[in-house]
Amino acid sequence: MHKQNNWVALNTIWIKECTRFLRIWVQTLVPPAITMSLYFVIFGNLIGDRIGRMDGFTYMEFIVPGLIMMSVITNSYSNVSSSFFSAKFQRNVEELLVAPVPTSVIIAGYVGGGVARSMLIGIIVTLVSLFFVDVQIHNPLVIVTVVLLTSVLFSTAGLINAVFAKSFDDISVVPTFVLTPLTYLGGVFYSLSLLPEFWQIVSKANPVVYMVNGFRYGFLGVSDVGITTSLSLLVGFNILLFGVAYYLLKTGKGIRS
Repeated sequence: MHKQNNWVALNTIWIKECTRFLRIWVQTLVPPAITMSLYFVIFGNLIGDRIGRMDGFTYMEFIVPGLIMMSVITNSYSNVSSSFFSAKFQRNVEELLVAPVPTSVIIAGYVGGGVARSMLIGIIVTLVSLFFVDVQIHNPLVIVTVVLLTSVLFSTAGLINAVFAKSFDDISVVPTFVLTPLTYLGGVFYSLSLLPEFWQIVSKANPVVYMVNGFRYGFLGVSDVGITTSLSLLVGFNILLFGVAYYLLKTGKGIRS
């Protein structure tokens, strides 16, 4: 009986989260498609021909996986951070925390909403890229695994950000000053092999490098880092952030105070 009730709670939270971003699809789904189209036109068509080939592929083919991953990271994070903070700001989340619903179910519901939005946007951006380049698929299992783990990771990170946020302005601090620099320096637009040896080592301290390269390996079969390393780090970070999120919600830190 408890398992059935937990499933109902999980399904309810997930549907609510999906309905939330689908109801305002013009604001949540259309902008990423337009933004990525501009990247494809500017970096792919206009600049790509002058750059030449990258790791044996045209520049457009090379950057497509990174641009898809960039959309996934940004939207999975922003969806959960804004949604959970809104619930906290309106005091709705307090009712959820005192309800007979396990903390893990609450986390899974919100994270599931972020994953749904990021996956949908990932599909949209991929379809947009087909207008500019023939997308190759080297290993579909790696593609699905990396994008799911990345979506879950940044959705959970968005929830943690929302717990600590004191105002709506705090929601934009991490995406602006942390996510954006890490993403642009994560090998989306270039191969790490182009960097001097010292900066290659420094770049490998950036976790986004492993996500982008793992995703690129699924499409093109090339990567600046080992695919096993990428997957291991993604699993490890997911476990760590889930533990942090679970502790925060279980103890009510940043919510009940």
